[in-house]
Amino acid sequence: MAAAVLCLGMIGTTGCTQSAESATDYTVYVNPFIGTGGHGHTHPGAMVPHGMIQPGPDTRIHGWDACSGYYYEDTSINGFAHTRLSGTGCADFGDFLLMPTVGEQQTEYVGEKEDKNQCAYASPFSHEREHAEPGYYSVFLDRYGVQAELTATERTALHRYTFPASEQSGFILDLDYAIQEQTNQRMEVEVLNETTLRAYKRNVWWAYRQDIYFYAEFSKPFTYEVVRDTVQAGTKEEPRCKVLLHFATTEGEQVMVKAAVSSVDYDGAEKNLKAEMPAWDFEGTRTAAKQKWNDCLKKIDIQTPDADQRTIFYTALYHANFSPNLFTDVDGRYLGMDLQVHQGDVNDPVYTIFSLWDTFRALHPLVSIIAPEQNEAYIRSLLKKGEEGGLVPKWDCVANYTGCMIGYHVASLVADTYAKGYRNFDVEAAYKACLRVAEYDTTGIAPVVPKWLYPYIMPVARYYKNELGYVPCDKDNEAVAKALEYAYDDWCISVLAEALGDEANAAKYRRFAKGYENYFDPSTRFMRGKDSKGQWRTPFDPRRSNHRADDYCEGNAYQWSWFVPHDVEGLVSLLGGEEGFVGKLDSLFSAPSEMTGEEVSADISGLIGQYAHGNEPSHHVTHLYNYVNRPWKTQELVDSVLWNQYFNAPEGLSGNEDCGQMSAWYILNAMGFYQVCPGKPVYSIGRPIFEEAVINLPGGKTFAIRTHNNSKANKYIESVTLNGQPLETPFFTHEALTAGGVMEITMTDQPTQWGVSH
Repeated sequence: MAAAVLCLGMIGTTGCTQSAESATDYTVYVNPFIGTGGHGHTHPGAMVPHGMIQPGPDTRIHGWDACSGYYYEDTSINGFAHTRLSGTGCADFGDFLLMPTVGEQQTEYVGEKEDKNQCAYASPFSHEREHAEPGYYSVFLDRYGVQAELTATERTALHRYTFPASEQSGFILDLDYAIQEQTNQRMEVEVLNETTLRAYKRNVWWAYRQDIYFYAEFSKPFTYEVVRDTVQAGTKEEPRCKVLLHFATTEGEQVMVKAAVSSVDYDGAEKNLKAEMPAWDFEGTRTAAKQKWNDCLKKIDIQTPDADQRTIFYTALYHANFSPNLFTDVDGRYLGMDLQVHQGDVNDPVYTIFSLWDTFRALHPLVSIIAPEQNEAYIRSLLKKGEEGGLVPKWDCVANYTGCMIGYHVASLVADTYAKGYRNFDVEAAYKACLRVAEYDTTGIAPVVPKWLYPYIMPVARYYKNELGYVPCDKDNEAVAKALEYAYDDWCISVLAEALGDEANAAKYRRFAKGYENYFDPSTRFMRGKDSKGQWRTPFDPRRSNHRADDYCEGNAYQWSWFVPHDVEGLVSLLGGEEGFVGKLDSLFSAPSEMTGEEVSADISGLIGQYAHGNEPSHHVTHLYNYVNRPWKTQELVDSVLWNQYFNAPEGLSGNEDCGQMSAWYILNAMGFYQVCPGKPVYSIGRPIFEEAVINLPGGKTFAIRTHNNSKANKYIESVTLNGQPLETPFFTHEALTAGGVMEITMTDQPTQWGVSH
């Protein structure tokens, strides 16, 4: 008997070079449960850096906090799926859920899908008998008396289950299981022999076509049956497909499962498995995964007596190495944005899961310091996607244009990487790709892209750059936020144009970069919507939020009025000069935190006044005081965020992790600096919280930040030296950092005049 299922997987490579065993085991400082509560949306599953596969526990199906498949407050586990996102605000995947069972297998439909979070075969568990560390996860399943353990390579998962004695042991492989509201269009499974099966599935949800293949080998022979039926879920019928495996076990018998995924075909999944998991070596695989994580985590050494802050830091560095994910099989093949299979280079793999709206702000700047070759690889990957699909995607999810979020931040990634001197990519092609995404044009878009996605995958620039010179709020949703991000991205393009000698476009895009001025209302001193007749949005309430259906994006006028990272001086001028700017900025942090609106965005979180650290548009704002001679205010606000919005607990993040962005902000700021404007290779100094942070740079150099007289009370900077020379401004360059050296910062408990221009 044969059936089939498809699962589109996230292929990933490690951005960390494997080396000899590190003297320090940094993985002991990682708590994978940080962010699994609250609205962090992380997961504790077993994976290696940037892995294609993410085997881990699934505890819920529906609701916003099911985005990764796991939520810490839950008390039952549905099984162990092989694909998932981390920290996002929207879900996909949850493919090929595997659950060990003992006794009669329950597969009946629990209820309408909207109400179903637990499967009939789910098992209670307790956190006391659950353990996670980088590359390894284990839990005891109370219902079945089975100990479950998981580890992984880049493309394969290795499961180990310790069973009790039973004549009715087995597994359920659930092909119709998927996180949130996915539709299973195709499901196939084929049992190849008594220990091997393969499956395929096609899902539709956030990514409009997800094809994924699965290949699995079991260490114990099984008999099986395939259950196929249809259930009524609300107003529609949904197909089900589950494979029930059966065998007998003795007390303490261990049964292992090797599994691999591919977005290419069955052969791809099988090759991935045989290349990366040739033996049944669980402990060896676990050790290798641990070493891969150590090779990432050792890139920064910190000294602190605070064990919680050490754990928060290394967990942040751990989360910053989840995405983007490998998307090339071991034979070099991958699925292109045209949804065709392409032959690529296994030594220069393609990546997926590019949450650029989030990650251009801090994750990619962090990568430019600790692994700059990775940013170059990401750009090469994105350029391939642009060639295949007709346009570089804003948010690529397994070769799908999701059209998610706003702006065209590939321009930021390219400009920042180029400005920092990392150019191992086709610079001319990258420049042309940035120009392409900056204009509204559907010509050349891959025919597989649904036409309904066209307005979402590209900026609506016809108003902005042609007809009116701005985005009118009565013609386009999120008009103010879009325009502010267009202005920044256009500035990034002007940087590239100037560097490449294209003076005409340099001048043109410098002019576009000033577009933010169109939205500044001097009467309210906020960035405000303007309609196609040139009239301000009325009525106007700067606290108002209507999630993804107003003039802003996951925010309000209070938060978005500061998004001019490329021209802080211009924003200062609009607000009446230094004093006016400071007064307005003070009001952001002192205003009441209450919101108004029909559906206030849940992403507006981590509030200090109206500053929202839990979402990305605010992430540069605390450093703006450095530009107006109030560096002590940057220091005290950064200190507040570091100590009050990051915790060594499941609720340890104040908002979605967002593919590493929330963690990257912490990493940079905990060391003492942040890049306000990617594209300008300059760092703003904040408030370091460690006695020492040493960045182990490529090429064997180090950059150390040593903090004297440091304590929780001493959050203000008294003096700074860089390589023995006094540093009088709260800024330093990427060039100075990558040259290696020592920055020494002396702290005190009162605001000082350090960094103030006289």
